[in-house]
Amino acid sequence: MAVRRLNRSLLYLLLTIFAVLYLMPVYVVAVTSLKSGAAINLSQMWDLPRHISFSSLATAWQKLGPNFMNSVYLTIPATVISSLIGAMNGYALAKWRFKGSNTVFFIILLGMFIPYQAVLIPVLRVLDILHLYGSIPGLILVNVVYGIPITTLIFRNFYAAIPDEMIEAGKIDGAGYWGIFRYIVLPLSASGFVVTGIWQFTQIWNNFLFAVSVTNPPHQPVTVAVVNIAGSQTIQWNVQMASALMASIPTLVVYIFLGKYFVRGLLAGSVKG
Repeated sequence: MAVRRLNRSLLYLLLTIFAVLYLMPVYVVAVTSLKSGAAINLSQMWDLPRHISFSSLATAWQKLGPNFMNSVYLTIPATVISSLIGAMNGYALAKWRFKGSNTVFFIILLGMFIPYQAVLIPVLRVLDILHLYGSIPGLILVNVVYGIPITTLIFRNFYAAIPDEMIEAGKIDGAGYWGIFRYIVLPLSASGFVVTGIWQFTQIWNNFLFAVSVTNPPHQPVTVAVVNIAGSQTIQWNVQMASALMASIPTLVVYIFLGKYFVRGLLAGSVKG
């Protein structure tokens, strides 16, 4: 018993050290964003602010505000649409297997391993043809298409854990393909939607390459605005840190409130494929 307590104490100590190391950059970002410009220097970067100043936060919001809302308009519909398409794909591939379904599943998964840079020029050409280049709807379309492989994988594994007897019972009651999906499968899909929601929200909100390539001002999301502030000729460290802090808040909030469901949803269906 004493050995077990000692091992547990050492484990907690080790995890605490890793957590402190991991959070050190976050600490510097937070304290720097609350300092005035005159109070920032390299020798005092670890010190707490002597006088808390919110001017950098106000300045950052003035520059980020429109782009922040662009990210909201982009991320929410792209997350919802890609999750719904992934749920329908996963339902078909897990419960209505057809000849060649494994091949179709394999081809869909290939999309996960194609680098963004490799498809950038074809994507821009397609968006130009569709008259969506430079707009938020065009960026939504790109993120939905790129999110389909991972959402399909998650839902396919999630639905594989649902007993086939429930599907057969639905058929006996007269429900068809969409009826079973609507009234039996969807009500059981909360954990799957939480997982894909967190994943897609984080990926889309933090994406920079598609954001800077597909959209033009004033339709660019917050990640592009943060980089523009960092690349300005006059370096205001407190404003840069405040803008980085603001840009990261939505993903932190989503994970803090829904994070406990994330691992649970990922493990659902992991023992049956």
